[in-house]
Amino acid sequence: MSIIELISRIAIAFTTLLVLTRIMGRKEISQMTFFNFVSGIAIGTIGASLVINSTVSIRNGIIALVGWSLFTIALGYIDIKSKRVRTVIEGQPRILIKNGKIMEDELRKVRLDVNALNALLRQKNVFSVLDVDYAIFETDGKLSVMKKEAQQPLTKADMNIQSTKPVYFPIATEVINDGRVISTNLQKLNLNQEWLEQQLQQSGIESISDVFYAQVQKDGSLYIDTKNDLIH
Repeated sequence: MSIIELISRIAIAFTTLLVLTRIMGRKEISQMTFFNFVSGIAIGTIGASLVINSTVSIRNGIIALVGWSLFTIALGYIDIKSKRVRTVIEGQPRILIKNGKIMEDELRKVRLDVNALNALLRQKNVFSVLDVDYAIFETDGKLSVMKKEAQQPLTKADMNIQSTKPVYFPIATEVINDGRVISTNLQKLNLNQEWLEQQLQQSGIESISDVFYAQVQKDGSLYIDTKNDLIH
């Protein structure tokens, strides 16, 4: 392949991709669902093949790009018109926290662990599961969070009105994750497993293995989320 042919292929591929991307719309960039992800990879691969693979003619490369783009646009139109097709293509939002309770089964379905969930919550400036009323994992991989009423902006909880309990810790800290004690976090809080077991017993929980997740709150209280099979 000569330099002139390579430059021509680059210019053609770039121009074609730019035009087709504008036609497909901003959703391909702004909302990266499973379908958009697959579509973006496929179009990028076809464009790269058009540039560097001399066995692919420019005509066939452009036809492949246009054909895939039309297929994407057609599915996008069907996606708008049909809820059933939209569910198959993009999936459904998943409720990961409901009324302050972590939904373990939903976490498994979206392939998230508690640490990943906490990371997503921190991106929303939420540092305690106890502060969350609902958390919904959207089809584009983003987390929508609705805080409990006491944690909403411009409420008494946010206006420097003192709580009835003293604040001991600067941030909520996990101490049990999927039935396993996080000893290092207990040590950082100057707490021990004996204290933890006492707190669980006061809540009617006999074994640490029965706890899916537990967090020491800023006021020193313990947030406990039991495993689903213990809920009746």
